[in-house]
Amino acid sequence: MSEPGAGRKGGRAGTARRELVENELYEHATRLFAERGFAGTSLQDIADALGITRPALYYYVKSKDELLAKLVTEVTNGPLDELNALVERDRDPVQRLRGIVEVIVGRRTTQPARFRLLIRSEAELPAELTAAYDESRRAVLKVIAGVIDDGVRAGRFRPVDARVAALGVLGMCNWVAWWFHPGGKDTAEGVVDQLADMAVAALVRPDHQAPEAEGPAAALKLLRQDLDHLERILDL
Repeated sequence: MSEPGAGRKGGRAGTARRELVENELYEHATRLFAERGFAGTSLQDIADALGITRPALYYYVKSKDELLAKLVTEVTNGPLDELNALVERDRDPVQRLRGIVEVIVGRRTTQPARFRLLIRSEAELPAELTAAYDESRRAVLKVIAGVIDDGVRAGRFRPVDARVAALGVLGMCNWVAWWFHPGGKDTAEGVVDQLADMAVAALVRPDHQAPEAEGPAAALKLLRQDLDHLERILDL
């Protein structure tokens, strides 16, 4: 790889080059941290893997701690930004839920090693990074739970505990990073579609139970229907 000087100019071309090199930098760092551990990997090791000199590497990152911080931020804040934009863009809770799963699973299938590294490195993270990671996880969970709660209130989803359901959805999405292998028999697109279908199917009400309108009155009507059905079953 050539020295990074050309990336300092050229407007969009320079920015695109920097992003390309940074992404390659993250991939090599992730692999080396996973193979040798954070403590056992030096910046020289990463520079050698990139094919540049250590002084050239300093153009992108000044220390291992800074590199780990960038990886943590990229893994945690990236999905959150996408989820917030999705929730603002789409008002239908079913489509929101599907979109959420597509975003998270999409990232886990394209960058599984980065997420695994983050989980394995939790004990080595500085206190401020641990706090930022915890805050990001809570924020993601809050977004998912909010969408599920909206769906329950609108009568689109079954009456479930929104937080428990959100934990289930998030756990299903995150676990992909541990079993999905890019280039294997499962395609990223197929996994994303199937898990999005499963998340929606687990929560959405059957078509015949869908409310005719939104609001408390429609929800009460469905509840009365459910009680009538229960009474018939129990022969009360």
